[in-house]
Amino acid sequence: MQISAQFDSGNINVIAADTPNNIILEINKDNQSDFFQWFHFKLNNNVRAEHIMTIRNAGKSAFVDGWENYQALASYDREHWFRVPTEFDGQNLTITFTPDHDSVYFAYFTPYSYERHQDLLHQAQLDIDCQLQVLGQTIDGRDISVLKVGEEGDNKKVIWLTARQHPGETMAEWFMEGFIDRLLDEDDGVARALLNKAVFYLVPNMNPDGSVRGNLRTNAAGANLNREWATPSMEKSPEVYLVRNKMLETGVDMFLDIHGDEALPYNFVAGCEGIPSYDERHQSLEESFKDILLAITPEFQDDFGYDKDEAGQANLTLGATWVGEQFKCLSYTIEMPFKDNDLLPDHSVGWSDNRSSLFGRDVLTAIYHIVDELR
Repeated sequence: MQISAQFDSGNINVIAADTPNNIILEINKDNQSDFFQWFHFKLNNNVRAEHIMTIRNAGKSAFVDGWENYQALASYDREHWFRVPTEFDGQNLTITFTPDHDSVYFAYFTPYSYERHQDLLHQAQLDIDCQLQVLGQTIDGRDISVLKVGEEGDNKKVIWLTARQHPGETMAEWFMEGFIDRLLDEDDGVARALLNKAVFYLVPNMNPDGSVRGNLRTNAAGANLNREWATPSMEKSPEVYLVRNKMLETGVDMFLDIHGDEALPYNFVAGCEGIPSYDERHQSLEESFKDILLAITPEFQDDFGYDKDEAGQANLTLGATWVGEQFKCLSYTIEMPFKDNDLLPDHSVGWSDNRSSLFGRDVLTAIYHIVDELR
């Protein structure tokens, strides 16, 4: 029996693995940080017996509520991922599984590899409407890449989307894959009409270092990028520093920052109610966008989410609130679940890579319906 995490986004520490029914594991902390929750490892064993794998430090992880009613994901081929029996006792997360094949992967959510990220970028640049721009490099020397889709023009809106500020939230890049695929579909009327009205700047992965390292929430320097927007630096958070500078150059009429939430089993948005400049127009845009999403897809809801900030109390270190205040524009954080969407449960796969991608495609329709109102 062998357990390994020596691959892209791998994260696990093996404490004991002598017998299949008593495998003891721990999740490693993010580099230079106390955050941890993301796991991704491979089990190889020719024995077709029941395997009981206990992650003994789960109760000390970043978001303990995330383990309640959570089911881990497994895959034999790294393409199809399915949920497996998982229990949490307040301290230990126990995965019980009898493999049908010699080798099986387990993960907190369906991984999105750095190689797939490169494929996404370089396939997109082949489209006549798309340009791949490199803003600079991360601390580990990886590119900070943005896809520019469309061209500026008189009265054309500037729309930005970013994803995976928190690298363990892989559903965010699956969302972006679906969004980009549809936006570049020349036979899609919504995409064609939008590109006549707007230019898009898309960052599918804001945190490639953290993604490859198997971090949950931080970059190579241990910085939580979604707390860096007020005062980013090249030393600590070059990802935010360079993207923010590009935004100041292009302007922003709409911003969506794509995330995943560990605890809440729903898709929802978090807005800018607490920013100093929040007014009736901003509120109207937010409500219109939510109403459009509610009409487009049953995967979205607005009954469950984060508490709204009181007036003037927004945390301007967050991407969506900083952008909303800086550009006085519609600016939302979109959250998806790690578990399942309780409104439309799928007991086999839960919330998944495919559903995240389809949700991204739906959001393109929502942008189409609100683009004329952005300014």
